[in-house]
Amino acid sequence: MSTGQATTVRLTVAQATVRFLAAQWSERDGRRSRLFAGVLGIFGHGNVAGLGQALFQQEGEPDGLPYVLARNEQAMVHTAVAYARHRDRLETWACTASIGPGSTNMLTGAALATINRVPVLLLPADTFATRPSAPVLQELEQPGAADITVNDAFRPLSRFFDRVVRPEQLPSALLGAMRVLTDPAETGAVTIALPQDVQAEAYDWPVELFDARTWHIARPPAEAARIAAAAELLRSARRPLIVAGGGVHYSGAEAALTAFADATGIPVGETQAGKGSLPHGHPQAMGGIGSTGTTAANALARDADVVVGIGTRWADFTTASRTAFQQPGVRFININIAGFDAGKHAGLSVVADAREALTALTTALDGHRVPTEYEERQAALWRDWDQQVEDAYRPPASVTDRLAEGALTQGTVLGCVNELADPRDVVLCAAGSMPGDLHKLWRVRERKAYHVEYGYSCMGYEIPAALGVRLADDTRDVFAMVGDGGYLMMPTELVTAVQERVKVIVVVVQNHGFHSIGSLSESVGSQRFGTRYRYRSAEGRLDGPRLPTDLAANARSLGAHVIEVRSRGALEKAIAEAKAWPADGGPVVIHVETDPTISAPDSDSWWDVPVSEVSTLDSTREAWAVYADHKATQRPLLAPTTPDTDRPPRE
Repeated sequence: MSTGQATTVRLTVAQATVRFLAAQWSERDGRRSRLFAGVLGIFGHGNVAGLGQALFQQEGEPDGLPYVLARNEQAMVHTAVAYARHRDRLETWACTASIGPGSTNMLTGAALATINRVPVLLLPADTFATRPSAPVLQELEQPGAADITVNDAFRPLSRFFDRVVRPEQLPSALLGAMRVLTDPAETGAVTIALPQDVQAEAYDWPVELFDARTWHIARPPAEAARIAAAAELLRSARRPLIVAGGGVHYSGAEAALTAFADATGIPVGETQAGKGSLPHGHPQAMGGIGSTGTTAANALARDADVVVGIGTRWADFTTASRTAFQQPGVRFININIAGFDAGKHAGLSVVADAREALTALTTALDGHRVPTEYEERQAALWRDWDQQVEDAYRPPASVTDRLAEGALTQGTVLGCVNELADPRDVVLCAAGSMPGDLHKLWRVRERKAYHVEYGYSCMGYEIPAALGVRLADDTRDVFAMVGDGGYLMMPTELVTAVQERVKVIVVVVQNHGFHSIGSLSESVGSQRFGTRYRYRSAEGRLDGPRLPTDLAANARSLGAHVIEVRSRGALEKAIAEAKAWPADGGPVVIHVETDPTISAPDSDSWWDVPVSEVSTLDSTREAWAVYADHKATQRPLLAPTTPDTDRPPRE
């Protein structure tokens, strides 16, 4: 018998997509949030009549999705990623772009999201599904496969990919996308390609498709047997070490890690994504570990007999290209929500939520503590390193006398910002020499106050990501630290920040070239070739006078408030002015000159970048000899961690 209520609603595919996304929620620990904060996009002929029309039609509705106009398709994915990361992967944005270059511009952002295990929904427009007038504008034809488009390039970069060529396919595509976006072990970039004709096609949809849905974010507990095995291993250790990764933050496990370190005295080194897992000043906080780490953490790593990785994917910077852990019998315990990462380095695999596993392990180790002399060594190593940080923040005359005229050291710039920013303010960076310096030098005082993207180390991430973090939390100022190389890659989202009246503070460190790669070039014997912003000389080399590029003028032309500084005192005043800038005043850019030849303290570590084995250059031959020495210290890390307790008993 009919109830008189409609069972279907007629909408276009694009309208249905927008209505569905607006009704999605996430929930963890009883906290319920809208899964999508809005849609970032740039319209072209591939999506203006589809998703563009649908977003316009619902604009202003109480439960509608806000639309933010981006200036670069790669950048808007970075904005969405940064937002999701700051919200602990419980909320994100959708991104839409037109066909052809508009969509392929998002590929780098997709790779970055997937590498960093951060959820973002990509809705690239696609060429006509019905092919009435193929090839259409911006269509790349494949003579041997008519069903392939440029959007197939998203497949290896996405954790989930689908192409909707008929309206009937949309529900399964959307539900599959939500499953992956809300799975903490499987998440990353999710792509649904939408042909431009299908976007505008109408269909009678079941009304229940648009009911509010709440996706539970699970906290898988660890198996009791795995916790017992891990506890037994740690009780046998004399020099254990924790490596805290980004999973600590995503799980909200900082308090659990603090309690574990307090109870056991086990020191903690941090990856880039895990920095701030313990606050600066905690007696077990040894700072960054690996190629860009502290001498304290790296000294402990060399001698560690048991290493507990928590929420880390064990990237080469973290392991110093597998030279960090030199103890012959070193064993690993890997706590990770993803089995893929938990299985690395032949470690004891504990597949679980970081907070749940740490809580269980703390209980299992009740009464156990590392030897007193080990804690004393931690304290001594940290005191030595902390003094090096002070010297980097306030370099002695022996350093400042070598500075280029009107320049500061990069360490001085970072120190000023660190000391004058509020503890809750967020520092953000991605590529170049500054991520390494921040990993070593930055003192993190509050949760979520450190945001460095180092999984993909993508130049140009900084400004759009700062926008994303500020959208995620407008109670914190965001300091985007970016070198001139990174700034030139992607300054365009300053315009988006101006349009949306979003306050971000961008510190542009002008060192007239690629500081990081310049130093690396020297280390491999190539003497900074091709890394400096110089005119070509009469001899045909790029070693002439500096280019007259004015990044301050560029930022000013985009609508930002710009402050130029040439001294520490001026920098301190600029930071105070930026802090006092109105919350709705748009972006502030602080432009400061630094000397790229003055480096931060050495990490006493290594990174594997192969050097030419033969060369006519003395500098390259010398570099190869050093490289060969380091290469000899690499470890395969293949020995089973617990060969007896992990082997099931014989029948």
